[in-house]
This record gives sequence, structure tokens and C-alpha cells, in this order.
Amino acid sequence: MADPITGAPRGVEFSPPACRAADHDHPTEKETTTVPEYPRNLRRKVRVRRALNNETYAAFALVAATVAALVWANVGTSYDTVWGTEVGFTVGNFSFNLEFSDWVDEGLMAFFFLMVGLDVRRELTLGELRTRERAILPVVAAVGGLIVPALIFLAVTHGEDYSSAWGSVISTDTAFALGMLALIGPRNAPRLRIFLLALAVVDDIGALSVIAVFYTDELNVGALLLGVLGLVGIWFLQRAHIWRVLPYAVLGVYTWACFFTAGVHATLAGVLIALLLPVYPPRRADMAMASTAFHLFRQAPQPDIARNVRSVVAYTVPLNQRLSDVLPPYVNFLVVPLFALANAGVALSPDALGDAFTSKLTWGVVLGLVVGKAVGITVASFLVLRFIPSARLPGLDLPRIAGAGVLSGMGFTISLLVVGLAIPDETHADQARVGVLLASAIALLLAWVVFRLGDRTRPLPVPAGTSLTRAVSPEGDHVRGPKDAPASIVVYAAMNLTYRHDTADALLDVRRKYGDELQLVLRHHTTSDASLTAALALEAAGAQGHFWDMHDELTKVRGEIDNDAVRESATTIGLDVEEFEERISRQVDVSRVDDDNLDLEDADVGSEPVVYVNGSRFDGPQNGLALAVQVRKVLDGKAVPSQ
Repeated sequence: MADPITGAPRGVEFSPPACRAADHDHPTEKETTTVPEYPRNLRRKVRVRRALNNETYAAFALVAATVAALVWANVGTSYDTVWGTEVGFTVGNFSFNLEFSDWVDEGLMAFFFLMVGLDVRRELTLGELRTRERAILPVVAAVGGLIVPALIFLAVTHGEDYSSAWGSVISTDTAFALGMLALIGPRNAPRLRIFLLALAVVDDIGALSVIAVFYTDELNVGALLLGVLGLVGIWFLQRAHIWRVLPYAVLGVYTWACFFTAGVHATLAGVLIALLLPVYPPRRADMAMASTAFHLFRQAPQPDIARNVRSVVAYTVPLNQRLSDVLPPYVNFLVVPLFALANAGVALSPDALGDAFTSKLTWGVVLGLVVGKAVGITVASFLVLRFIPSARLPGLDLPRIAGAGVLSGMGFTISLLVVGLAIPDETHADQARVGVLLASAIALLLAWVVFRLGDRTRPLPVPAGTSLTRAVSPEGDHVRGPKDAPASIVVYAAMNLTYRHDTADALLDVRRKYGDELQLVLRHHTTSDASLTAALALEAAGAQGHFWDMHDELTKVRGEIDNDAVRESATTIGLDVEEFEERISRQVDVSRVDDDNLDLEDADVGSEPVVYVNGSRFDGPQNGLALAVQVRKVLDGKAVPSQ
């Protein structure tokens, strides 16, 4: 059984992380330690935490709340009574009261939109949307998935009073879609989830912009300006490097109240606040400070020092990431289910269903979400893949993208929110809600069909890792040797002892033997903190045109690769060390490293180097002789390259 804290098998030896710069007695790379037996209650808490962060469980919680709302709304009259009850407080002459449903829709849902905003800011700063190359496919696909559904809805409901509710069909419920993707999606296409997440982030930006622009009435400019002052205060907090949560929380509540008073949907305050919260890669100075604090605690484990360690460690993690870790369980298992319980309760009497199924509004919502999302996302993606071949990635072909497009028709959360904002007539609002619920069910079923058809017509490589899933790209890969060489060796490796001392020497022997007949490609396969440091060092050197020089220098390191080792190597090969270290500190290239890691995510390859000769995995001994024999077979036409 794997240890829930370290991830290593319990009682099995593992190599400890190499990020303890101030700990002078830590083991070398060859030394090992044993995973300790953690207290049972701590292990239980970790397992519970994992369950609460499970996207599929969160989707099931949303389904359960929806079913409960439908049952409750059709049994007696208590549903409307409970959600219509006014709740509030009075202080002196000041009174603030809202219906229970409004507290959920505009109060608790602010936390949902805060979580969405955190995702948006993180993706724009550190994730899939930070570079043009990685962002173009999901961004264009999301734009298609915003425009086409709205056009279909407007075409179906043209001339009707409720045609203004077109915003209800443009959004994807991220939690629902990701949870169901984990349940029905292909098992060995990890990039599909990343694509869907990035698409949903852009989708959320579009949907929230629509809510702000088209569904705000009776604007109180004075209150809005006061809310803007609250946002400015949050900006000053992050500029002043305030890292504790309380000051942000106080200004956040103030800003929410101002937006509510201004007539702007108050949940938008959550998004704007999230976009201002600090997010950045771990900084070397912060990590060194945390390491020093822990080192002092090891020397004298006192309560006051323990508190200091907790504070210092919290300081090293930006507020965006800390909130992104804390919020999801509460949002996914409390806020969103409560929202569904308050908004999905629709009367399902024969007359009501008859009116819904004959209503243009219902079918405008269904066709907009199911057909519009599928067509918009798939066609936009096809155009990108057709005209920008570099956007194509393994496991992210058109059949899988089409499945994700259909799955995106699960609008639900924001769709129901827009219905409540755009349609004041309760009868028509119920018809739209029926459309949203029906569209989510149809989208889920059709997505399952599309994924299964995709697996049959264009199966993904199984088992993973047996053949090269991503062709060599002279523009994107680090290639050593002629780009048109008849033989190629692609190596996925961490800069660990096995690679540096054995595999690298074998590859050097093969290159000496075959010269210009062979090209060598190195891709990252990081399995520890030390290997990530080495990978980022290689990429930072590559940015200065010295990738292979850094590679050769690091293979000479006999100890552990740490910050001192890569700095010394950078100095030796003549890099601009300040620029080199700054690039590593900012983790500019972490997305590229992660992209390489994804290629072997579902392959059982451990931490050893994985070698492909002309596209086929080489399972023989990774020595110069065996590799040279395999290359000779390729050159003589006796080995068939993998397609």
C-alpha cells in the first residue's frame, strides 16, 4: 500500500527530496531512508482529504443534490417556503435581509467564483494559458464553444421575450465536466484533462464577462466605486507582500458588500478578488528560509519554533495556491450542492413537463448546450489542428476533442445562475431549468458514446510507453545531430545517477560510432525535486543556446544535483548566471518539463531512463554495444520504425 503522505510504498526505501539546502546532514543521492509509519489518525485525515479533492466524487455530490432538489420541489410546498424565507440581521437602525436562496446565489456562490478566479489567474500565470503555443488550441476551442451555442439559442428563440437568456448556454460546469471525464473518458490520454481544464478556464472568463456586461441592472455607481477601492486595497496588500489571509478576507467581504449594493451580481467580486491574489513559482530565497527554520526546529523542537516553522512554510506558498488547496472541498461538497438544491428544484408535473417539452426556450437551451458546444469546440479545434500542426499533441486528437466538446454541454452551475438572472417569469425560468438538466444528461450520454467510438476508430497506444507517442519536432525538441538523420534515439530521463553515469556514456559511444547517421533527442522524465532542478537548469541553459553544453557538464557531477551544482556548471560553460538563475527561480520552463512527463504518465517505467530507437521502445540493456546494434538494424532496414 502506498504511503499517503510521501506517495512511496509503506516500508519500502525511497530517495528523499533534495531541497534541504540548510540541512547539512541529509543523505546523498545513493543513500536511502525508510518511510515512517505515520499515526493512524493522520493517515485517515490524508485519505479523507484525497476523497474530498476527488473530482468524480464532487460531480456525484452535485448529482445527488440535484436529484434531492427535484424530489423536494415535487413533494409538498416546503421547497419554496424554505428558500423564500428571509434571513438577515439588524444592528440599530441598519437592517440587512435576503431570502435564503439569495444568500446561496450571491453569498456562498462568491466562494465558487473565487475558486474559478484562482484557477484563471493560475492558468494565465503558470499553467496552460501562459504561452501562445500551449494556449492557442484551448483558447480557440473555447471561443468556438462560446459563440456557436449563443447563435443556436438565438436562432431557436428569435422573437421571444426570453431570447436574452442566451448567456445560459455558453458556460461549461468545470467541476461536473472534469468529474465525468475522469469517469467516462479514455484512460491513457492525460492531456485531454489538461485541455478540458484550460478550455473551461477560458469559457469561465467569457461567461463571467457576459454576466457582468449583460445581466447587471440599476447600477449604483457610487457603491461600485467604493467596491473598486476595495479591489485597489487588495492590490496594495499583494504588492506589499502581505501573506496572511485575514487582511484579504476583511477587504474581500467589504468589496462583496459594495458590489451587492451597486447592483452588480456580487459573485463577480469573488472573481476579481481572485485575479488580484499573488501567484508565482516557489522562490529560492523563501525555500532556503523555510529550510533554515526547519533545521533550527530539528536542533531544538520547541513549540514557539514549531509555530515559526508553520508560519515560514505558509509564507513560501503564495496565497493563490494556499486557497486553491483549502477551498475545493468546501466549494465542491457544500457550496455547489447547496446552489443545486436551491436552483434545480423544478415542478415535474405532467402539465409542466408538457409545457417545457413544447417550449422553444427549453429546446433552445438543449440545442445550444449539446449541439452548440460540441460543434463549436470541435470545428474550432479542427481548424487549429489543420492550420497549426504544432498544436497537435499525443492523446489529443479530434475524436477525443470531440468527446470533450460534447461533455462541455454540461452547463449546469453558471447556466442555472444566468437563468435566474435573465428570466424573471418563473414559468419560463422552470422551462429553461428543465433544458439545462436535460442538456447535462444528454451531453453525458453522448460524450460516453463519442469517447467509445474514438477508442474503436483510433485507439490510443496500449500499453502506454511501448512506442513513441510524440514525433520528434526540430522546433520543439532538443536535438543533437542532423535533423534529417536516418536513425534517431529519443531518451526520457532524469539527471539521476543511472543516466549521468551509465546511459549518457552509452549514448556518447553510439554517437561516436554513427556520427551524422544518428540524431539524439533528450526529453525530461523528472521523478524528484533534484531531477526537476536539473531539468529546469537544462532548459534555462537552452534558452541561452547551451542545452547540450549544460547536459554534458551535469553528467560530470558525481554527487547530488542541487542549486550549487547547477550554478557551478553554468559558470563553467560561460552562461549569464544571473539570467540563468532567475529563469530557474521563476520556473519559466516547468510547463515544458511537465509536457514531457505527461508522455509517460500512464507507463509503468519507474525512474529509470526510457529509450526509443526510431520510435520503438528499446528494452535491451542500455549500454553502448546493445544500442549500437539496434541502430545498425535500423540503418540496414531490419528494424521497422514505429508509426
